[in-house]
Amino acid sequence: MRRPAAHARNSSFPTKAALTILGNSPASAQAADAAPVFVAPPTLLNCADEPIHVPGTVQPHGAMLVFDADGLLEAWSENAIAMLQLLPRLGQTVQQVSLPAPVLEMVEACLVAIASGEDFPLSREVDFGTQRFDCIVHAHAGRVLVEFEQRAVALDTLVVFALKAHNALDRLKRQSSLPALMQMATEQVRDITGFDRVVGYCFRQDGSGDVVAEAKVPELAPFLGLRYPASDIPAQARRLYVLNSLRLIPDIGARPVALLGRDGAAPVDMSHSVLRSVSPVHIEYLQNMGVAASMSISIVVDGQLWGLIACHHQSPKQVPYSIRMTTDVIAQILAASVQTLEAHARAILIERAATMRTALMQTLLLGEDTLREVARHAGFICTALDAAALIVTQSGRHIVHGAVDVATAQAIVKALPGTNDVLRERVRVNDWPEEAREQVARWPGMLAMCFDPSTDGWVLALRPEQVAAVRWGGRPEKIVHVGPLGARLTPRGSFDEWLETVRGSAEAWSATHLLIAGQMQDELHRASIARHGETDRARAHLMAMLGHDLRDPLHTIQMAAAVLERSSGAPVPLLRRIQSSSDRMSRLIGQVLDLSKIESPVGLEIARARLDFAHVVTDVVDEARHGYPDVAFHLDVGGAAIVDGDADRLAQVVSNLLGNARAHGQLGEPIGISLQVVGDRVLLVVDNVAGPLGEDAVRNLYTPFKQAGQNQPRNRGGMGLGLYIVDRIVAGHDGTIAYAHANGRVSFTVALAHATHA
Repeated sequence: MRRPAAHARNSSFPTKAALTILGNSPASAQAADAAPVFVAPPTLLNCADEPIHVPGTVQPHGAMLVFDADGLLEAWSENAIAMLQLLPRLGQTVQQVSLPAPVLEMVEACLVAIASGEDFPLSREVDFGTQRFDCIVHAHAGRVLVEFEQRAVALDTLVVFALKAHNALDRLKRQSSLPALMQMATEQVRDITGFDRVVGYCFRQDGSGDVVAEAKVPELAPFLGLRYPASDIPAQARRLYVLNSLRLIPDIGARPVALLGRDGAAPVDMSHSVLRSVSPVHIEYLQNMGVAASMSISIVVDGQLWGLIACHHQSPKQVPYSIRMTTDVIAQILAASVQTLEAHARAILIERAATMRTALMQTLLLGEDTLREVARHAGFICTALDAAALIVTQSGRHIVHGAVDVATAQAIVKALPGTNDVLRERVRVNDWPEEAREQVARWPGMLAMCFDPSTDGWVLALRPEQVAAVRWGGRPEKIVHVGPLGARLTPRGSFDEWLETVRGSAEAWSATHLLIAGQMQDELHRASIARHGETDRARAHLMAMLGHDLRDPLHTIQMAAAVLERSSGAPVPLLRRIQSSSDRMSRLIGQVLDLSKIESPVGLEIARARLDFAHVVTDVVDEARHGYPDVAFHLDVGGAAIVDGDADRLAQVVSNLLGNARAHGQLGEPIGISLQVVGDRVLLVVDNVAGPLGEDAVRNLYTPFKQAGQNQPRNRGGMGLGLYIVDRIVAGHDGTIAYAHANGRVSFTVALAHATHA
C-alpha cells in the first residue's frame, strides 16, 4: 500500500522538475520505511486503509486527461502522448489541448456542472487520430476527468449486443422471485459479455456474502452456494462499489500507467473513473483465483450495496463501454425488482403484525393481568417476529412460550439491560454479559421490548443458536506476508471449498422485524400507561371508600365489642376475636391510606423534631407484648438514641417491622429488637428465625401489593404494604433499610442519623 507523495514547491511553469506522479508514490513509502520506527502488527485495517480511490495510475487500455475547475490542464496519463498523439503541457486550456469537437463540448458541459455543484458523466464515441475511442467525461471534486478507452469491437458487433440486451431486459422483467431474478441476470450478463464465469452475489448483514446464482463454461468448478467473508471487500471498496457501479479490469497483468502532473497538487480522486488502476492486493487476489480479467456490477438497493454481479475470464478480455452500460442497466432493473419484491414482502409482514397488535391491544384493555394477556398472544408475536420462543416478564413474574427451560429463562431475564423505551437487540453469544453467556448459548438471539419500566415489564423474542455448516470459498483468514514494504496481510491463496461449522450466533433480526418490534413496544407501552391510569382512578375511589364508608362502621363495631366485653354475660374469646379482627382491619385501612399519601403529589406527612428513638422503640415493644402475649420479644436498648424524626411515623416503622417478623417468623421462636448507636448512626435491628428469601422476593421486598404473603397462613390478609411504607418513612428521614440473613435468622436494619452528630 502506498502513501501520498510529499508536497513540494507549487510551480505554474511546465518544467520537467515540476512534473511528478500524482497520487501514491511507492518510492516515498520506501524512503519512509528506511527510518527505524515502531510498526504495528498487520490487521485487516491495514487493507481497509489503502487509498484505492487515488492510486496515481490508470489501466493501460486507455488514456486520461485532468482539467481543473478553470479548464486548465492539471494532469495526464503518461501514455496520452503516444495513444492520443498529444503534446500536453501544464496549464493548457481545453482548447489548446486540441480535443475533438464532441469531447470539447462534453468538457465544457462538465465545467458548467462544477460551477453549479452537479456531478454527472457524459460519454461519446470519438475518432482521435487514426483510432476510435469511447470517451467518458465526468466532473468530480472540482476537476473534470476525460478518459479515452480504446474501442476493440466493430460497430456491427455492437448491434448484435444491442439485440441481446433488449432480449435480456425483457426476460428480466418477467421474473417474480429473487432466486429467479439473480439467475436470469447472471445468465443474460454472461450471454451479452461472453465472460467465462458470471456469479450473482448477495450480501448478509455481517458483510459476508453468498453466491446465489451462476452461469459458467462447463470446465470451471462451480461457485454456487459458496460464502465469502466480509474481509474480501474492505469498507473503502464497498464505498466505491456504491459510487461507481461498474468496474472493468480487462487485463490484471497489464502494467499501470502513471498519471503525471504538477508536484504539490492534491491526488486525483478517481472514484468515478473507468480507467482507475487496480489495487495490488486485489490483483494478487484475482491471480490466486486464476482470473485474468474481471468485471463487477453493483446491485444497489435503497442506497446500500445489496449484492454484486461478478464476471471472471481466464484470459484478458476487453468489454466495450456501451456493452458495459447495458449490463449496468440490467443491474439497475434487477435492483429495482429486488426493492419491489422486498417491499411487497415487508408490507405483508407489517400488515399481519398490525392485525396481531390490534387483537393484543383489545385483550390488554379488557383483561386484568397484563402479563397473562400478553402471554396469551405469544404464538402470534413469535410469528410476527419470526421468533422461536417468547418470555414475558413483569414484577418478577415470568411466563415462557416455547422450548426455553426455566433456568435459561431466568438467566436471560437477569441479564436484561436497564429498563427504558429503547429496543434492545442481541444476535451473538458475545453480545451478552460475560456471566450469562454459558447459560444463553442455545438462545443467543434476543429482541427485547420494555413495555412498562415501572414494573420491569418486558417482552423478549428469542431465536436459537444457528449451527450452520458454511461452505466458504477458501479458508476465510488472511495470512501475513513480509515484502519490500514490510509486513502486510495478503489475500487468500486458495479458493477451494472449505467447510466450517459456525456456532455462537442466531439469525440476525431484519430491518422489518426491528420495525415491527418497535411498533409493538410503542403499542404495549401506551396500553400500560392507560392501565396505570385506570388503576390510579380505581385507587382514588378505593381511598375515598376506605376513608369514609368503612372507617365509620368499623369504629362502631369496635365500640360495640368494648361494651359487650364489659358486660358479664358476653363470651370473652368471641369478643376478643371481634376486637382483634377489627383492629387488624383498622391497621390495613391505615396502611392503604398511607399508601395513597405516599403516591400523592404531597407525599407522606413527616413532622420532624428531636426525640429519643429509644423511648419510641420501648413503647411499641411494650404495646406488642400486651397485644401478643404468646410471642417472646427480646429487647436490647443500649441507651439514649437521639434522632430528628417524627415519633408517630417512627413508631409505625417499629410496629410494621414487628408485624412482619410475627407474620413470617417461625412460631414459638423469639423476635429480637436491638437499638444501638454506632458512630454517627442509630441502628434499629429487628430479626426473627426464618429461612432466606429467594432472589425474586428480595428484589421485590419493598414493592407494594406483592404476593409473597399468599404463602404465609398467618398473613393471608396482608397486602404487601408494610415494608413498602417502612421503606418510604425511613427514606423520608434520610435513612436506609437493609435485609440480611445469617445464622438462620432474617433481619431488617434501619439506619438513621444520630442527631448529636448531624
